[in-house]
Amino acid sequence: MKTESEVQAFDANFRGIFESEFSYVCRSLRRCGIRDRDIDDLAHDVFLAMHMRFEDFDRTRPIKPWLFGITFRVASHHRRRPGYQREGLDDASDTERRDMTPLADEQLDDHRKRAMVLEVLDTLDLDRRAVLIMHDLDELPMRDVAETLGIPVFTAYSRLRVAREEFAAAARRMRLRGET
Repeated sequence: MKTESEVQAFDANFRGIFESEFSYVCRSLRRCGIRDRDIDDLAHDVFLAMHMRFEDFDRTRPIKPWLFGITFRVASHHRRRPGYQREGLDDASDTERRDMTPLADEQLDDHRKRAMVLEVLDTLDLDRRAVLIMHDLDELPMRDVAETLGIPVFTAYSRLRVAREEFAAAARRMRLRGET
């Protein structure tokens, strides 16, 4: 049984992580192919799962890899649900529609690049995508990536190599079709 001060410390620590990492979780969900309209609900699920397992977290380790592991599993579970269907850029989310208001040239170009990266990421198998996101985009060491995903380090490197090749090929196909 926890004392009241232990409960308050736990709540304050959790609240701090929630506030500092909420945007990271939302960005990670989007990178895992989750539609904007589902992100808030799934972010809630991520933090609920985190809260339930917070006692298991090794506080000597960085929080982001552990949090990404939870995010990855929540996204993976969501994508396997019956009725889930992939959404292309033609079926733009509400956020993307709001972003289509006239922007400065640089902002528009950045938006297009982000949209292209998300669309290309969506072509990757979720297991390879997770390794690519964690290592190349979140810049986590491969040892942390492998540990978070529960796979051997050499398997993680193999998935990263294949993911990079598939990412580059998908980006080339998009450019050839004139979609960028």
